[in-house]
Amino acid sequence: MKRIIFFSLLFYITIHTQEISNYSSYPISSVSIRNVKLNDNFWLPKINKIQNVTIPHAFDKCEKEGRMDNFLVAGGKKKGTYKGKMPFDDTDLYKIIEGASYSLISNYSSDLDKYLDSIISIIKIGQEPDGYITTWFTIDREKPPAWWVKPSKNRWENEISSHELYNSGHLFEAAAAHYYATGKRNFLDIAIKNADLLVENFGPEKLHAPPGHQIVETGLIKLYQITGNNKYLQLAKYFLDIRGDSTTHKLYGEYSQDHLPVIKQTEAVGHAVRALYMYAGMTDIAVIFKDTNYLNAVNKIWENITTKKMYITGGLGSKHEGEAFGSNYELPNLTAYNETCAAIASVYWNHRLFLLTGNSKYFDIIERTLYNGLISGISLDGKNFFYPNPLESDGKFQFNMGACTRQPWFDCSCCPTNLIRFIPSIPSLIYATNKDTVYVNLFIASNTQMTINGNQIQLNQVTDYPWDGKITINIKTEKETNFTLKIRIPYWAKNQAVPGDLYSYVNKIEDKIVLMINNRTQNLNFEKGYAVISKKWLDGDKVELILPMEIRKVIANEKVEEDKNKIAFEYGPFVYCAEEIDNENISEIIIPEELNLKPELKNISSEKFISLSGKINEKDFILIPYYLWSNRGIGKMKVWFPEKQ
Repeated sequence: MKRIIFFSLLFYITIHTQEISNYSSYPISSVSIRNVKLNDNFWLPKINKIQNVTIPHAFDKCEKEGRMDNFLVAGGKKKGTYKGKMPFDDTDLYKIIEGASYSLISNYSSDLDKYLDSIISIIKIGQEPDGYITTWFTIDREKPPAWWVKPSKNRWENEISSHELYNSGHLFEAAAAHYYATGKRNFLDIAIKNADLLVENFGPEKLHAPPGHQIVETGLIKLYQITGNNKYLQLAKYFLDIRGDSTTHKLYGEYSQDHLPVIKQTEAVGHAVRALYMYAGMTDIAVIFKDTNYLNAVNKIWENITTKKMYITGGLGSKHEGEAFGSNYELPNLTAYNETCAAIASVYWNHRLFLLTGNSKYFDIIERTLYNGLISGISLDGKNFFYPNPLESDGKFQFNMGACTRQPWFDCSCCPTNLIRFIPSIPSLIYATNKDTVYVNLFIASNTQMTINGNQIQLNQVTDYPWDGKITINIKTEKETNFTLKIRIPYWAKNQAVPGDLYSYVNKIEDKIVLMINNRTQNLNFEKGYAVISKKWLDGDKVELILPMEIRKVIANEKVEEDKNKIAFEYGPFVYCAEEIDNENISEIIIPEELNLKPELKNISSEKFISLSGKINEKDFILIPYYLWSNRGIGKMKVWFPEKQ
């Protein structure tokens, strides 16, 4: 099976190399999921739970709520009306298929593979003969499922709210993943048929309406990368080029990032998920077309977010109203939104920026997001989810779509299915290569193989990170090979919380970072945040990195009004919080300057973790990693605490 997939992809890449060579690509390449095998105690159980628990749970919810029926009704195979409350319910199936496809690479299941084919056959039924596919519109365009979607006579005439192009975008993303994982064209052909329809209908002399909710741009680019059809690439750029151009359409406004041309945007505004998907697409266009205007805009927006609009957890989007970015330094805790989808979109965008620059600061944002504001979105049992991820809970404010804790599903279930889509792809974030350079970006116990200077290289990473700061990398090579190994040194280990000054540490780590090769201590040579080792590597060489793990006190920039005179706690890559179940009178806790906390190994259900424990006024004060909160019932929670002045 794997040989068939490999030669299928190799053939496709070969026949389209000439067309694609006219454009640029990212200088750095991720090491494929196919070439990374996890044996990690932290991430592997989570990825396995997605396949074994969350995917069946989500497909069951989709079946009960009519997601499959909608395609059958749209295709005339079943009578009925549209089931669901959102115009983008089709994408729930697309995203589950995408995540399931990635999971097949790591842990192949013939039953899941066959089941995906059965769902794809149902989706095909709902596609109109010319390639159009949005089931609510096909079933009854005069009765949209949501109050904010206008009835339509024609396709795409209300793109500001109809989500037709958003549906296409997730279709393209999922079809690309399924083709990559299985080598099958059944889903890819559905996507290509739809993409060809978009090319036929949108353009300078055709329809000029940008998508109301971005993602079709990156989806089209993925189809271009598979097929070599540069019309998909040109359409992706066109959708971005016409944003903010009032000569082409009535502008949607800031909420949809359609208030200014994208190359003139310098601040993150509006709906956070839409914005972050757009920034990812802009980065692709900047790279492929070598467009410095696009790149300059992306860099300015990134600076704005990381220095003025990002939560300590990596969460983005502070406002419930519109699921949107707030003003600079507007970072409330109790009412923080921090949509799970926004955290995922942030990782996608920052990963692209790393692939372009090789700068570790983007992976520091990725790591902070991964271990805090992203996996907080899913419960330990894999069946309950946060849509928003606040930094405080009073046990009363029903922040999570009518609940104070995680829910098994939502009328708008974009976040559960996005977690399914994303988590199985995590192995592709660990390693990367650029000619004779190998990057180790995340510390996840795993084995990987790659070709450097014509030689087969294997890296075996051994670690109990994130709970332990020791990382061992064993090198296997067929013969002596010259290459450069770059190992990311996290900001937190270098006494800096984040790029910029939005958050900083009160206490400094005095212990030094230790780097050894074959048991000999090395001087640290830094480049763009990486420890750099260039040498002739021999089979059996061993690199050891020891990061000092200490409890850190964190303060926010004084311009963040909500966090003035408050303090938060970190340990390694984790942000910590206190829950009411562990702490008496949590609302009255004030942190004394002399507080002494100690790390202690504990468990919640089967999850091993390190808590931080101490005494305040002779009462227990216990902190747990933020991602674990709300797995033991409803109660109060806090990340930021007032500090005794």
